[in-house]
Amino acid sequence: MMTLNIQLFAVPFRKVSKTRKRMRRAHNAMDLPGVTKCSNCGEVIKPHRVCPKCGNYKGKEIVNTTKEENED
Repeated sequence: MMTLNIQLFAVPFRKVSKTRKRMRRAHNAMDLPGVTKCSNCGEVIKPHRVCPKCGNYKGKEIVNTTKEENED
């Protein structure tokens, strides 16, 4: 038969108060992702990425989207 030695497990010496627990978890809140508007079409996109709607990045056409729109 197996016996457990209770002293081997981690047991808190004192109960952690609600305030201390909440202070520790205060930085765990989810943040909203940073978004910008496309300078060409105004679509909301993530910064430093090619716009999926118009295919422009920093005022230059990187991806030709006219071909993709005709396939839909």
